[in-house]
Amino acid sequence: MTGNTEHHHENETITSDDGPQPGRHRLDTSMKRRRVLIGGTAVAAAGGLAVAGFASADTTDGSTASSTAAETSAGTSATSGVCTLNAEVTEGPYSLDGALVREDIREDKEGFEVRYTFTVVDQAADCAPLADALVEIWHCDALGEYSGFVGGNGHQEEDNGTFLRGGQLTDANGQCSITSIWPGHYVSRAVHVHMRVHTEVTLTDDSYTGGEVIHTGQLFFDPDINEEIQATSPYSANTTKETALADDSIYDDGGASSGLLTLTALGSGVSDGYKATITVGVDSA
Repeated sequence: MTGNTEHHHENETITSDDGPQPGRHRLDTSMKRRRVLIGGTAVAAAGGLAVAGFASADTTDGSTASSTAAETSAGTSATSGVCTLNAEVTEGPYSLDGALVREDIREDKEGFEVRYTFTVVDQAADCAPLADALVEIWHCDALGEYSGFVGGNGHQEEDNGTFLRGGQLTDANGQCSITSIWPGHYVSRAVHVHMRVHTEVTLTDDSYTGGEVIHTGQLFFDPDINEEIQATSPYSANTTKETALADDSIYDDGGASSGLLTLTALGSGVSDGYKATITVGVDSA
């Protein structure tokens, strides 16, 4: 899988057997600015839809917001019918096709637990929850290495091509959960997670075929919490230079609509992990 191909971070030239190729960056402005407010009729918030994501989607400091505001209990009757399309950005040079469909993507990777809950809403359906969409994520390990591309951040370790990659189908409420670890960092990028939303996939025994990608984005973390985590083992073993969120070439300070996660601590310290929630506004049309 790696062969003679060298894959570097999103801002570098990518060198392959065919010679240097331009690195992939953020999509052009017209695509990036799909994150616009869309008006519609009121829709039901069935079975615990995180309706606060509608109101908070453009906040810039919501990463540590109280779970009380971020999670609405089952039975809430309606929302404003206005949702925000999340920013479309590059998938980066570390994507692979055919992700495993599974809830826990950690395998044997060490790191602090992150329990993601995604709520996908569809602008094309008046911001209603989007069921049966495959939410796929992938990210580097504590040393900044991606499965399938180990060595890109200067560390040598076993590479099975699947660790910290996978996805889940959304339920009738547009929600799904994935368990992973807090990502490490690598040169020139702030700590982040890659995400794609697929529709019309066909499930196989452990993966999927077909379908259409309707959203490509990235997820980001509160910088203060991240600073503490990156200074703690096993993350502290990664001595490559880290880029601050404010200096990241992809994140545009748009808050939740730019992928900033709402985090809730699972315990008294960072090593206990976090629950991470976000409402992802897509357009299936």
